[in-house]
Amino acid sequence: MIFQSIKMAWNSIASNKMRSFLTMLGIIIGVASLIVLVSIADGATGSVTDTISSMGTNLLTVSIQDDKENPLRLSELSDFVDEETIRMAAPYAQTSVTAKSGYTSDTMTVYGTTGAYYDIQGLSLQNGRWMNKADVDNHTYVVILNAYAATQLIGRTNCVGESISLDGKKYQIIGVLQDEQSGISSTQSERMEAYIPYTSLTRLSDSVLYVTTFYATSADENSMDAAESYLTQKMLERFGNDEDAFTIVNQSAVMETMESVTNTLAWMLGGIAAISLVVGGIGIMNIMLVSVTERTKEIGIRKAIGAGQFSIMAQFLTEALMVSMMGCMAGIALSALILKVAGMFVSDMSFSISPQVTALAVGFSAFIGIVFGIYPAWKAARKHPIDALRYSG
Repeated sequence: MIFQSIKMAWNSIASNKMRSFLTMLGIIIGVASLIVLVSIADGATGSVTDTISSMGTNLLTVSIQDDKENPLRLSELSDFVDEETIRMAAPYAQTSVTAKSGYTSDTMTVYGTTGAYYDIQGLSLQNGRWMNKADVDNHTYVVILNAYAATQLIGRTNCVGESISLDGKKYQIIGVLQDEQSGISSTQSERMEAYIPYTSLTRLSDSVLYVTTFYATSADENSMDAAESYLTQKMLERFGNDEDAFTIVNQSAVMETMESVTNTLAWMLGGIAAISLVVGGIGIMNIMLVSVTERTKEIGIRKAIGAGQFSIMAQFLTEALMVSMMGCMAGIALSALILKVAGMFVSDMSFSISPQVTALAVGFSAFIGIVFGIYPAWKAARKHPIDALRYSG
């Protein structure tokens, strides 16, 4: 009987191809929207998570808003390093300068820091070396360029030993970062960026005198809370127990927050897309009611030769379910095509169809087909055979 119901449902769908397609269209759009939107949200989540992870999950960022006329000096930063909680700390400040090499000049963002910054941010050098303690202590005029800046100013990345001018002061290039290694400040590879000793930056920029921002890393990822508590206590002691004088950002907490936000976004987008599936279900119900009316005599004949209410109901319910599932399959194929095309234009995010989302789409489509097919099937099963045979349409 099940096989016969499927065969009859297929014949009914095939006999009205355009109407069946238009009925499926709501399900196709709903399933495609659900899978595409959730996949995009997952891709964005993965991209954000990878970006934050690349900065290190044991990173703490300390910003001073009010120094209470007791500014933090570079020499005092070592007081915050503790063997059990804080492994290393590095100051961070930036300014904009005019960089010049020969006849080539451009605006460049220059960051002042120390040797520890290299390990804290997980940077990689393509050529040369990073700044050391002697460079910082002696206010040495040395600079590390990112690959883009080296290419724009010098014309190549193997330029260690050459010199450039930053706001008229001569700096020797001692290193070039790996391509797309621009540090925490940049999410773009094509930016003119350079790193110099923090002490040199204080001479290059009048706005940089004391440490207002520094990065620190915990001894390990499991001691983040202890490291944050330690830094908080040290800062409170320095600034008279004023919690508003500074802020400490925990990188692992940022990652958890971002994951929570993007997961919520994925559910919200999925919910919006699910509405179109419900609309598609209403379309299925509407067409099935029309189909029941058109096939009233057929129902009467089947009942007259002994078909029971259950078999009539199973026939129309199977048809509604088939329409919904065929639309679901077409929607999955459409979403795969859309994501493939999107992947060609968006290179910094990867899109893939999650098996869980696909299973959810299939299950929800089946649910929609059954729920919105029950009433037309029930209406067909409840018809009286004599009235159905007399129906003239």
